[in-house]
Amino acid sequence: RGQIEPLDMLDVNDFDAVIFPGGFGAAKNLSTFATMGMDCGIQPKVKLILEKFSEAQKPIGLCCIAPVLAAKALGKSIPNLELTVGSDVEECKEGKQWPHSGAAEAISNFGAHHIVTGMKEAHVDKKNLVVTSAAYMCDASPHEVFDNVGLMVDEVLNLVKK
Repeated sequence: RGQIEPLDMLDVNDFDAVIFPGGFGAAKNLSTFATMGMDCGIQPKVKLILEKFSEAQKPIGLCCIAPVLAAKALGKSIPNLELTVGSDVEECKEGKQWPHSGAAEAISNFGAHHIVTGMKEAHVDKKNLVVTSAAYMCDASPHEVFDNVGLMVDEVLNLVKK
């Protein structure tokens, strides 16, 4: 796992970008979204990190349920923030199942704009330097999720100022 340090040790000046993976850990440990839904809170250190990277105009990447963190932390303070968790309906026209599509509503309620995407794309909010992708928000196969997260990472790296 490498050298793990507390979040309050993270200095935005030491990094070119930040990426938050999703999953139940993001919904339960970095926030209370898993248990409180729309009434959730977000860990103050996570909120501060997202705010600092945004203020420094450094790319932020989030996948799976993690875009909800950005919506909660930044949605009311950044106009027109665009995020995705994939689909906003449980079954989309391509036949994929999206059992967690309700998270799209949470993103909107937290002040951000949800952009519908599929598994073959990541959404890039170029104005705000935020890249998001659906990952396991869709009942997709592991290789599709791997590719989807890879797209998000690639797009974050494309936004890093060289």
